[in-house]
Amino acid sequence: MKKNINLFIILLCSIIANAQTNPAILNWLQNTTVTGRHYVKNNSTPIVDAAIANCQSIKYSATSVYVATNGIPTYITGPFSDGNPSLATAQNAIFKLPLNPVQNTGVATATTGGNIGLFINGVALFDYRDGVSWQLANNRLGGGPLTQTNGQGDGVWNRDAVVGERLGFDCAKAHPAMGNYHHHQNPSAFSLDLKVISTVCTLYAADGLYAIDSSKHSPLIGFAYDGFPIYGAYGYKNTDGTGAITRMKSSFALRSITTRTTNASGTTVTAGPDVSTTYPLGYFREDYQYNVTSTATPDYLDEHNGRFCKTPEYPNGIYCYFATVDENWNSAYPYVVGPTFYGVKNALKVTTIIETVTTYTPGGNTGINNSEIDALKINVFPNPANDFVAIQLNHLTKNNLDIELYDLTGRLLQKTVLFQGSTIVNFDTRTLYEGNYLIKIIDNGNVVTKKITISK
Repeated sequence: MKKNINLFIILLCSIIANAQTNPAILNWLQNTTVTGRHYVKNNSTPIVDAAIANCQSIKYSATSVYVATNGIPTYITGPFSDGNPSLATAQNAIFKLPLNPVQNTGVATATTGGNIGLFINGVALFDYRDGVSWQLANNRLGGGPLTQTNGQGDGVWNRDAVVGERLGFDCAKAHPAMGNYHHHQNPSAFSLDLKVISTVCTLYAADGLYAIDSSKHSPLIGFAYDGFPIYGAYGYKNTDGTGAITRMKSSFALRSITTRTTNASGTTVTAGPDVSTTYPLGYFREDYQYNVTSTATPDYLDEHNGRFCKTPEYPNGIYCYFATVDENWNSAYPYVVGPTFYGVKNALKVTTIIETVTTYTPGGNTGINNSEIDALKINVFPNPANDFVAIQLNHLTKNNLDIELYDLTGRLLQKTVLFQGSTIVNFDTRTLYEGNYLIKIIDNGNVVTKKITISK
């Protein structure tokens, strides 16, 4: 009996220690009051939904974390302009992820269609694909046309969703599949990219999960289905946590081809369409090849789109995936994870929890007051700014915040609202003159002022 009691105490201590230190428990965005919102086409006023946004609860054992989520973000979703009839719909799901992920030392597991990870707001991550591949029509020999077929095709030339479905992404770079709202790529708004490649944010503004800041290590934004963490686009230059902050770069590059008759290894395959303006390089996943020599440089990632390195959340080091972007901050293949997992993929979507678990309750107030709305919890960037300036909080708020932009004479230039449950908002500064300006963050009479410089 004494031995059993000692084992129980050891297990209990292990669970408590996990909760205090494991980022896979600590970093989810929990919420039980704020609901999602969505746009409908031709209406820039969002509709308030009934489904609670972000993660509703986090429970954990000694080996697993359970994330209960509707898969609905606090940022506004929709519209989806490619004819997608679906809306972001509550998934009422529980995801079980490993707390102590391990490397897969055998044959790497390929990513698949559907969920391959979970962002910290409970929204799903998909891989590069959209379920469409090229195929020869049955009557091709008789002169019939080349066609595309959902979920079918030759399985050789697989369409890249980030390219092929761009018109169907909302401002936050996501869309639903049968109601399951998901990102294939870096979950930052189109309007925050250095080169804006979609106009959807013009009428249907949303903030996304985070805004890229090239001066700081990107935040931990999610976990893949093998349990390893996912970070944004920037990290330390060196894997030991030293060096300048730098953009993490994909080691995949476009092949130099004009016809699609071979794969990256040179093997002849079923022919796809020739490279053209209709089907440009990058339209299919097989247009890319992996350059193993790139990984000799520490800021280039491996074939899984990650590396073993130290991060703010993992000072002792862990394998990390990064949401890769190019120099214009546009999404760069393979986007987040893939085309294979680094670790043993063992995450599950479960209907019930069948082991003893503890509920994690984050400390601190989820609102803002004078003592909390301080310099450590508000990030205004870039500074100096040119085209835009973003204001980001490091935690959710339960109140709507007024965000105001002033010149130094006290004249109000722009005003917006950071809605409850959101973390990011931005101002368009392209029409402002060079000089210094003030940004005020206001919550029920509590005000914090930040100085920003505009430099053209």
